[in-house]
Amino acid sequence: MIGYVTLGTNDIDKSTAFYDELLSEIEAKRIMTDAHIRIWSTAPGAAMLSVIKPYNGEAATVGNGTMVALAVDTAENVAKLHAKALALGGQDEGAPGPRGDGKMIFGYCRDLEGNKLAFYCRA
Repeated sequence: MIGYVTLGTNDIDKSTAFYDELLSEIEAKRIMTDAHIRIWSTAPGAAMLSVIKPYNGEAATVGNGTMVALAVDTAENVAKLHAKALALGGQDEGAPGPRGDGKMIFGYCRDLEGNKLAFYCRA
């Protein structure tokens, strides 16, 4: 159901470098680049993730309670993406591991702008 998600940024080049590296781990490629927005996806027609400089010219801010969850295929990839995000300067928000009834594996972090990300898979 989700077509795309946009995350605000105040430094589009810094955010682009972060997501180019991070999303390469799941073979997502940048599919659009212009002065205000950069978009990545894993395949034509698949969900997209983008970083954007707000068009109104105001500062980008983090939405309290907003989180983008990226589905991956294995617990190893949850851990790999979480570690990669931290190595790229992201902040830990919860180490990879089972959550809830243990049927799902999650890892949480924040990107360079403070946007919250979750990487997850079915156990």
